[in-house]
Amino acid sequence: MNISLFSPQRLAESAEDADLYHEFNKTLQVCHSVCGNVRSQIYQSNATMSIRKLFYSTTIEIMKCVTIMHMFDYHKNTQCHEKKLVSDIYTANLLNFQSHLMNLNATLPPTSCFFLLQFDYYNSMLVNTMDDDGNFIELGGEFPLEENEHFNNIPVNTMQSDVQVPTNVYNKDPYILNGIYMSEALNDVFANNFKKDPTLTWQYFGSSSGFFRIYPGIKWTPDSNGVAAFDCRNRNWYIQAATSPKDIIIVVDISGSMKGLKMTIAKHTINTILDTLGENDFVNVIAYTDYVRYVEPCFQGTLVQADLDNREVSPLSASVSVLPLCGASSQAATKGQGSLCNQAIMLITDGAMEDFKDVFEEFNWPDRRVRLFTYLIGREMTFADNTKWIACNNKGYYTHISTLADVQENVMEYLHVLSRPMVINHNHDIIWTEAYMDSVLFATKAQSLLLMTSVAMPVFSKKKETLSHGILLGVVGSDIPLLEVMKLAPRYRLGPHGYAFLITNNGYILAHPDLRPLYKDGKKLKPKPNYNSVDLAEVEWEDIDETLRTAMVKGETGTLSLNVRASVDKAKRPMFLTNDYFYTTINDTPFSFGMVLTRGHGQLMFMGTVSVEEGLHDLTSPDLSIAAEWTYCETDIDPHHRKYSQLQAVIRYLQGKEPDLECDEVLLQQTLFDAVVTAPLEAYWQAIMLNASGNLISLNFLFQRKFLTPADKDNLFTMDHFPLWYRLAMENPAGRFLYYMPVEDNDNKDKTGTVGLPCDPWLSSIPSLVTHLFILLSSLQVGRFFGEVDGSVMTALITSGMFKQVSLYDYQGMCRSGHSHSSACFVFSDLESIVDALQPCDTEYPGFVYDSSIRETNSLIKCGRCQKMFVVQAVPESNLVLMVVQADCDCSRQYSSITLEPKEVKYNASVKCNRMKSQKVRRRPNSCHAYHPKVKCDSKELQCQNVTMHFTAT
Repeated sequence: MNISLFSPQRLAESAEDADLYHEFNKTLQVCHSVCGNVRSQIYQSNATMSIRKLFYSTTIEIMKCVTIMHMFDYHKNTQCHEKKLVSDIYTANLLNFQSHLMNLNATLPPTSCFFLLQFDYYNSMLVNTMDDDGNFIELGGEFPLEENEHFNNIPVNTMQSDVQVPTNVYNKDPYILNGIYMSEALNDVFANNFKKDPTLTWQYFGSSSGFFRIYPGIKWTPDSNGVAAFDCRNRNWYIQAATSPKDIIIVVDISGSMKGLKMTIAKHTINTILDTLGENDFVNVIAYTDYVRYVEPCFQGTLVQADLDNREVSPLSASVSVLPLCGASSQAATKGQGSLCNQAIMLITDGAMEDFKDVFEEFNWPDRRVRLFTYLIGREMTFADNTKWIACNNKGYYTHISTLADVQENVMEYLHVLSRPMVINHNHDIIWTEAYMDSVLFATKAQSLLLMTSVAMPVFSKKKETLSHGILLGVVGSDIPLLEVMKLAPRYRLGPHGYAFLITNNGYILAHPDLRPLYKDGKKLKPKPNYNSVDLAEVEWEDIDETLRTAMVKGETGTLSLNVRASVDKAKRPMFLTNDYFYTTINDTPFSFGMVLTRGHGQLMFMGTVSVEEGLHDLTSPDLSIAAEWTYCETDIDPHHRKYSQLQAVIRYLQGKEPDLECDEVLLQQTLFDAVVTAPLEAYWQAIMLNASGNLISLNFLFQRKFLTPADKDNLFTMDHFPLWYRLAMENPAGRFLYYMPVEDNDNKDKTGTVGLPCDPWLSSIPSLVTHLFILLSSLQVGRFFGEVDGSVMTALITSGMFKQVSLYDYQGMCRSGHSHSSACFVFSDLESIVDALQPCDTEYPGFVYDSSIRETNSLIKCGRCQKMFVVQAVPESNLVLMVVQADCDCSRQYSSITLEPKEVKYNASVKCNRMKSQKVRRRPNSCHAYHPKVKCDSKELQCQNVTMHFTAT
């Protein structure tokens, strides 16, 4: 991907220019000014039903700009206004309004409110859908879709975008129609971006009103309930682009009056707020009745990073008076905790008995640096006035949530308030998100595009009349598959054990060969709850002092050497390596890049020279194949090249038939050289086989067309690397044969490297050939770990020193019970439903290493009434050992089997608390927009109006 060709700023400016260009927005200002007065009057006066009906009948046209639903929401959220209007003012304004209607009918341009009611768009949920009569339904016209390999064969329309609207948003709401019509201008921008850089994937615009324009257009698949639950305003790319980092304290009332439905709504409100937070935000949850209690006692007096791990992993029950909390937020900032940017308190209650004015005067006024957002729960409005006053006098936002359906839209409003300083400043900060999984692609098993990062930018209203209001139109952005980013550092140049990796400013992994974001729950593949909050120290765990992590998080450039215990073959085979780490920051992003070279590999590259003609001759021979999973030529840039396999692309490029292909010249030179020098090998091997007295070795593997086995492809970031048998062979001394028996499971029928050796059973003994303690040949099950078969002999081998046991660790484990992962969570749900569910945990598992200095050993094991004899001898010039074990003596009662199964690392309460409270080194984002003088108003009434009037739900 050519990042320089894709400019989120160009997308943002296009969206802003489109908003400024369409004249119907000027008409909207008239709609707002006229309707705003009238609708306030009708609800703040004691208007009769007949007067209301008259109002509706005379305002039918203007309601195309402002819906009746919007009027109700406006009324509900503007109760800070004093009720000063009387019926005569209402009558005068109604006549004035009728006059405006007549003038508008005569003067409206084609792009007006009236035109918009006839405006149709492609709704991604409805496209290509017909009714019973065979006609396309409304908003569901014919929308050509073709499978596209670049988008993992998902049917798409690369000619235009379409629009997804969440189920909870009316898809013909005038605000939605206005926004969609305005954003039509992005179609050409999206298409031109993709034409200039065909490696781009999804481009999109998420509107503040809820609709989501995506390019290329797709047919959106609802969930199992037929609901489009996806709301772009809940996505990290939207939230991070729309607001600066936040420190949030959620305060929830759990007094007796909050039982039943109220508490259910309160819990849903808390979880919805938590969903709006990301890894650059910090949070704590406090519950109160007649006293204050932290939901997680370990976090008393502090703030915890709001990453996915802490928000969703270990559910805690909600058992939590308000307010020296303005001071609590300030204390956290004084200690250097939190984001040190936006600070807010979310008060969730069914009513405040007092306004706590003296507390605010002491801790928060006059600057009001800590905003207060109040959520009044339930239908009763008994103590609503104090709740409104608290929000209105602390630069916050008041809202009334009476049902579960109200939660989503009302919670989202606080983001619009926090975005105002940035919007007024018109700071187009480009943000990059942490790694995340594309849920649509995950459902289609498009594993190669599974992990993404998004680059996004906010879109503001440029209209002069609303410039000081800070109106956020939405967020524009694009997805970048992390696999594509990692291709910028070809792993074939780094040696068999070398690799590259990326981390965020918080030290979390973006891409790493040891990152395992998925797990199996039965036969189903699922994303781990904490897949995008895996810390570098949890993968490079030999970096005990976190020297590497600290330097990279701080954005430094340098090198570091570490002796590491690497595990391969699904953590079954340990390797001891010395790694050299090279790291630097990536400009204009919050990311740091690291590269690893293993001592003895990757420092030098052997380059041979052969002619293209000679190389092509051997490259096109039927007995040769290249690693189809490697990228020799970029076939994804030009759509005409996507039909070629890698081998076809290489041949056509070398023949001069496709000179426009972008190919790796160094890799091609090495490939041609290797093809020439290895051409005689097959004839040599065949001659050996013909002259051999017996069929000692099967050559099945030599003729395999797949370079990487299914097991090798399990990892998302090793598809361009060397297979396991190659890596193991590289650690063998020159001239020594490596025998490798892959472990076969039901999903990966991996026969690679199987070696067949004839052997007849020896009387009452078990002859076994063992490689790395995995059975290669035996009357027992081939491929099993020997310690599982005979724990007594395995114990004796460890005691004799022939094999050494080492401890290895996995900080990405999944355990069924006894969860002790070092994270906390504020998900308010019932514990019973998750008791049997797999949860993230830390595990320890054994590895066994052969001491090559001990060539043979034997012993006699006493097992109750019998004795077991065994002899072990190393097979020369190989990694095999021959074991002869007496089989008629059962020692299973005295010696349990030794397995490679991981065991959960248990932490006591004190250690667990200290691990959770410890805040690792992190780098805060460069920009912070927490304050702007224009947001502050002279009049308290107007200040409250600014908070509530402008951001009403639609």
